[in-house]
Amino acid sequence: MKQTVRLLMITLGLTAMSYAGVTVNSPANGSTVGSPVHVVASASSSHAITVMRIYVDNVSVYKVSGSKIDTSVPMSAGRHNVVVQAWDSAGTVQKHAVGISVTNATASGVTISSPSSGSSVGSPVHVVASASSGHPITVMQIYVDNVSVYKTSGGNIDTSVPMSAASHNVVVQAWDSAGTVLKQGMTLTVTQTITGLPSPPAGAVTTANIDQMTGWQDCSACAGAGGNGPVTSHSMTQNVASPSLDGKSAKFFIGGTTAYSDALWWKQLGAVNTAKNFKYDLYFYLTTPQYAQALEFDSNQAIGTERFIFGTECNIKTGSTVGHWDVWGNADGKWMSTGIGCSAPAAFKWHHLTWEFKRTATQVTYVCFTLDGVTHYVNRTYTARPSSVKELNVAVQMDGDSAMHDYSEWVDKISLTYW
Repeated sequence: MKQTVRLLMITLGLTAMSYAGVTVNSPANGSTVGSPVHVVASASSSHAITVMRIYVDNVSVYKVSGSKIDTSVPMSAGRHNVVVQAWDSAGTVQKHAVGISVTNATASGVTISSPSSGSSVGSPVHVVASASSGHPITVMQIYVDNVSVYKTSGGNIDTSVPMSAASHNVVVQAWDSAGTVLKQGMTLTVTQTITGLPSPPAGAVTTANIDQMTGWQDCSACAGAGGNGPVTSHSMTQNVASPSLDGKSAKFFIGGTTAYSDALWWKQLGAVNTAKNFKYDLYFYLTTPQYAQALEFDSNQAIGTERFIFGTECNIKTGSTVGHWDVWGNADGKWMSTGIGCSAPAAFKWHHLTWEFKRTATQVTYVCFTLDGVTHYVNRTYTARPSSVKELNVAVQMDGDSAMHDYSEWVDKISLTYW
């Protein structure tokens, strides 16, 4: 009789005694499901649960730190044995198995190509992932330790995410047009993190109060797509007493009737060929930020052979990268999302922005920016463009929305430090 009971337990493989501590809420044992299979499980112990894994037919397909799993696992059509296994801090192993049948299998799911789970990497972490489903993928998002750090439209991610030096739980999640949620997780150990530019050396040059300098240039058509946008009303008024921080701000205005018109202002600072590090610092203020399509703050250097465009914008309402800080891809000739969020700035408030850039002989790097005291590391590098010009300048651009609402932006205490 004892032998019969023992054999029965081995055959079933699902008794509470065998699998105490792990609960699989989904899928149910013996059920028939579609792919990707939504797996929801939890583990408990008298010691802390450190790791959980999902095995499909004895192959590990998912790993996460902690005591909970909620993910979707692509599986081929047919019968599968799914085991959820957990380890606690004392080294105790607990598991729960379910047998399922998968029908209507597709290549649905999230695939993380880089980095690999369990690896040690430096920061920012280069994350490459893709998602697929029977329906179009609408959005993908990266979570680090349960905090959303990056969001993009479509089914592909290729971005760099700053992370502190520590162990992290990273989840890439996707939604398709039918509302299905797909996700894949991994654990990483970050060994080092990037920093901003070093403190400027004794020989660094700072050009201050550029907003008060004469000789600013402007255009509207050149600010549009391909440098050939519509002509629209725009103006710059200097030495404005209020609002200002030092009694002499610059007021930039854009208006008109043609949707999505833009206006650009720039100040040439002379040719500086040797500088390779730049800090662009300014304060900006709006009363109607809801009318801004995008706000752009740029610096440009050309050394006779290459042009280094340090183009940045708070993309409030524009295109697929809406709601992000974008940077200009230089030779790529288009805006690149940093994945760092940027919504319409608060009205009637001075916002302090500092961008840090550097370059080599042929490449530009967006190091980081600090907005209202919070630093965000970008660390994106692009190839420069050929140019026979020699110049150094700073620029401010305003983009109009679909209704082309008139709006103004006050900018104060513009400075550029370079060495």
